[in-house]
Amino acid sequence: MLIVLTGIDGSGKSTAASALVSDALAEGQDALLLSNHAGRRSMSVLAARLGVQWPPRLADAIETTFRVVNVLISHARASRFDGLVVMDRHLFCQLALREVRGLPRGHLLPWLISALPAPDAVIHLDVEPELAHQRIVARGTDAETLADLVALRDAYRSMPEYPDFVELDADCPPAEVVARLARIVSANAAIRQSAV
Repeated sequence: MLIVLTGIDGSGKSTAASALVSDALAEGQDALLLSNHAGRRSMSVLAARLGVQWPPRLADAIETTFRVVNVLISHARASRFDGLVVMDRHLFCQLALREVRGLPRGHLLPWLISALPAPDAVIHLDVEPELAHQRIVARGTDAETLADLVALRDAYRSMPEYPDFVELDADCPPAEVVARLARIVSANAAIRQSAV
């Protein structure tokens, strides 16, 4: 079973994905965590050190290249794994970033999304931007502004794929987010089993 997690920065994607897989392994299940990062944090750190701001198209080109490579590798690994696969981020994330930057969706990412094996569920961790911003400030590794997070939330919600996402309220403590996530995964597993 393939589960994809999306959400704005600070929504708890990586924490939830790691905890979900750890819990599944602790229960004796086969589970695999795959991350599909685009190198945004590294690029932000480098830009800050150089005192520059990447042009939106250049930033998108670099991030898209990293994201596509990671997603293709992740799907290849998932195809050889019999168990629960949780992907932290996907190509949907890059499409949302393009919307924020005022760039066109293009043809490659939507085509890849349709060509790759469809996830059993794309679960979107929905969180209020103010809370997400508090979490980002607390961890001190990113420089996303509140306005950035609001724009990214709106970008996700405007995507044509969004109505097919499973929306999970992530405004609660991480343990509750993981519990809710586990219930969604269990429900999907039951549906998948009944279809066999």
